[in-house]
Amino acid sequence: MDTPLPRLSAHQARVLGCLIEKEATTPDVYPLTVNAAQAAANQKTAREPVMHLDPGEVQHALRQLEQAGLAKQHFSSRAERYAHLADGALGLVRPQVILLGLLLLRGPQTAYELLARSERMSRFEDIDDVRHHLERLAQRSPPLVTQLPRGGGQREDRYAHLLCGPVSVEATAVTRDDDAPVRERADETALEARVATLEAEVAELRTRLQSLLPPEPAP
Repeated sequence: MDTPLPRLSAHQARVLGCLIEKEATTPDVYPLTVNAAQAAANQKTAREPVMHLDPGEVQHALRQLEQAGLAKQHFSSRAERYAHLADGALGLVRPQVILLGLLLLRGPQTAYELLARSERMSRFEDIDDVRHHLERLAQRSPPLVTQLPRGGGQREDRYAHLLCGPVSVEATAVTRDDDAPVRERADETALEARVATLEAEVAELRTRLQSLLPPEPAP
């Protein structure tokens, strides 16, 4: 009997994607605090759509992911931290976790986009290696990924995750050339990754500073 997939909200999907991304790109600040997870979720780069989640919404999403078996809380003397469990919970190898994380963060993408954007997270041999893992995700029962029909102006197939339920093709339609050079997209991704690293480090420093401040006096 097939194990049903967890049905995630948009907030939960964004936070899970952030945990996957930051484990790979900023391991020194992983597992993430709530503040770091909020900063990652609200990044203006490498996110589609851009969100504006408050700390309460992020913490609620983290707790729901924990209840679904997709995240785990780590206790420390400074602040509560969270790590994802997508690999064990969903039975995925690392390249598949990385592809799923990118789809959670940026919506439907082509294999070439995923290859360029995964450069700092997981090394794929080539575009065929990416497609191989996407096919494995799509052939699962139930599937984690689906291949979308091409829309106007598209010359490459796009892939989308199914953790938030069936995908509306109309809602994800785009009108751009998907055959842009991989090198150009890799340059864009490198800049996004540097910005993301700085944002995570700032969030971590803010958390540490707050832990050093004396508690406010009771009124």
